[in-house]
Amino acid sequence: MNIKKMILPALVAVAPFFYGCEEKTDVVESGTYQGVVHEVEADKTEIYVKTDDDKMLELYFTENTTLTHGGETAPFEHLKEGSRVEVQVEKVGNRLDPIAVKILE
Repeated sequence: MNIKKMILPALVAVAPFFYGCEEKTDVVESGTYQGVVHEVEADKTEIYVKTDDDKMLELYFTENTTLTHGGETAPFEHLKEGSRVEVQVEKVGNRLDPIAVKILE
């Protein structure tokens, strides 16, 4: 009984973190979009981009994704929250694959 009294408050305390991390994202048609990097998850090589038309794109980089800055290849670490970007995406089912990401600033 004591264990239940200890575990339940711990579960209640961490629950908001699981729900708070979930972003509402949109799936758009294949194409090129401009927007601002809303969030960077470096450990997953993932970014969230808020487009100029108010869509939230969730983009997991693949081995084929190119990232450029100033016309040159850039490392993933150059992506920062608030950076203005242009993304070329391919819609694959309910997922968006980033083909090219260009840092505009």
